[in-house]
Amino acid sequence: MQIDNPVAAIDLGIATMYQELDVVDGLSISENIYLGHELATGGVLHRGQAAKHTRELLTRLGHGNLSPHREVGTLSAANKQIVSMARALSHDAKLIIMDEPSAVLDSEEVKNLFRVVRELTAQGIAIIYISHRLEEIRQIGDRITVIKDGKSMATGLKVSETPTPELIRLMTGRSVENVFPARRPLPADAPVVLGVDDLGLKGEFSEVSFDVRAGEVVGLAGLVGSGRSEILETIYGARKATSGSVSVAGKRLKAGSVNAAVEAGVGLSPEERKSQGLILEEPIFKNVTLATFARFARASFLDERRERSVTREQIEALELRPADPDRITGTLSGGNQQKIVLSKWMAMSPLVLLLDEPTRGLDIKAKRDVHEVVRKLAAEGRGIIVSSSEADEVAALCHRALVLSRGSIAGELRREELTDANILKLAA
Repeated sequence: MQIDNPVAAIDLGIATMYQELDVVDGLSISENIYLGHELATGGVLHRGQAAKHTRELLTRLGHGNLSPHREVGTLSAANKQIVSMARALSHDAKLIIMDEPSAVLDSEEVKNLFRVVRELTAQGIAIIYISHRLEEIRQIGDRITVIKDGKSMATGLKVSETPTPELIRLMTGRSVENVFPARRPLPADAPVVLGVDDLGLKGEFSEVSFDVRAGEVVGLAGLVGSGRSEILETIYGARKATSGSVSVAGKRLKAGSVNAAVEAGVGLSPEERKSQGLILEEPIFKNVTLATFARFARASFLDERRERSVTREQIEALELRPADPDRITGTLSGGNQQKIVLSKWMAMSPLVLLLDEPTRGLDIKAKRDVHEVVRKLAAEGRGIIVSSSEADEVAALCHRALVLSRGSIAGELRREELTDANILKLAA
């Protein structure tokens, strides 16, 4: 078949769940699910019928408690992904493409997803399941195709006959022991650069206290909804704390002020990099200089030549591809977009860097590249917090980790205790 556009694909029975959330925040759940194939007669929408079918789809996905009339913009990232799944299921599909469907889901939601996948395949529907989480491929897949740098490295591999180290070698060109290098040791006399004292945000989290030292990578682990993102946003000033305080290099920050945080040397790489960390329609150099905008101002004009020069330095340091400061940011891969978010703060030389799901949706090579950047920044003496729903990432990257559960710190794991099993035990 020659498929010229998405409408032609849908007509052929192909439904797609995209890696990046593609819902419309201003519409209700049912309006999103039936967007483009509305239930209507003679131009009159059957809203009641759409709501009924939406309830059935949400119940099938284990989220029958969500109202079809709820505005999607009020949902969490995980629940927006559920809406995207329901929309794919609303089509009479013969083939469903799922691109990183579990990236923002917790373990119970992933189980629901797998249950639905098994239901669909039992009905004769084919699934293409794209994921960088190899343990998921083992649970749900029949055969594997490995792609690297836009080329097929292997196809038709049987899941039961292909060991994980071989998959990693095909994906990265490296043996498994070289994918994530060992953490650098932390100097015993490293000073405290970030202090969080009894921090709380009503309805989200409470009594959170910890500190971060220069050169230290501290993990925030926990299931979706545990309060990880809210804590980072409150430290950064994007949310105003209702109790407690945040100090940078011993100086207390003004609560609820992003300007105060940035001036003190705090940077945030948000969970939703496309909507919260980048201006996608602008070129790379405009995004790289966002946090240091004033440095390039001359009277009422911007020195774009200097902006491009600084961006080229970041491109070289982070091995961005393509190496073109004028390339539109929205045309880049997820891995390169994440590098741009990091380079924005590297250009500022932050004292503290807050990273929320920094490798979500990235393949193993891109993940390794981001890990290398984090290690480089830590080696330069920056204090770093990495919030991640992937226990293995926290275990591989961090010197220690705080594990959150329902808005409270359930426990702290030191370097020698950092294992997937220990993290998940506390998170649950």
